[in-house]
Amino acid sequence: MTYPKPWIEYLVHFHRDQDYFECHEVLEEHWKDEGMKGDLWPGLIQLAVALYHHRRGNNNGAKRMILSCRVKLQKEEAALKELGIEVEPFFELLDKSIQKIEQQQPFESIALPLSTDLLNVCLLKASVTEEEWSLTTGVDENIVHKHSLRDRSTVIDERNRQKLMKNRNVKLPKI
Repeated sequence: MTYPKPWIEYLVHFHRDQDYFECHEVLEEHWKDEGMKGDLWPGLIQLAVALYHHRRGNNNGAKRMILSCRVKLQKEEAALKELGIEVEPFFELLDKSIQKIEQQQPFESIALPLSTDLLNVCLLKASVTEEEWSLTTGVDENIVHKHSLRDRSTVIDERNRQKLMKNRNVKLPKI
């Protein structure tokens, strides 16, 4: 089975690094670049965002994201299965995560239930053994607070350019 490269990257960031912010970035770029329809990619993006918020103690944001993720991915069971997700355990895991967030329990990392084939592809890509695959402790604080620590100058510059052009009623070329 051949899996989309960004999907494998998402899973490596999700499990090996627990860099949920990067999971979001990788899949959002893939989803937008490919112009994909449906709720599969947005739902998986929201899962990463929910975990990012939960780990940072933003239970309200985490709850909104994971509930929306659950609704979206429920409609995409067949696509999840094609992507190598064990569907029934996956939704059980989502439900447990929702409960933990609603009960304001501390964040705990999760491992997505992957098919053997998908897991092997990910382990090869990550160049790790199965024992090293899912970190449970020792996550770098730069990953935990990544959105607030990154250089946003290009984003801010682009936003200002967009505003300027909008005020001038000029159509912008895509960058």
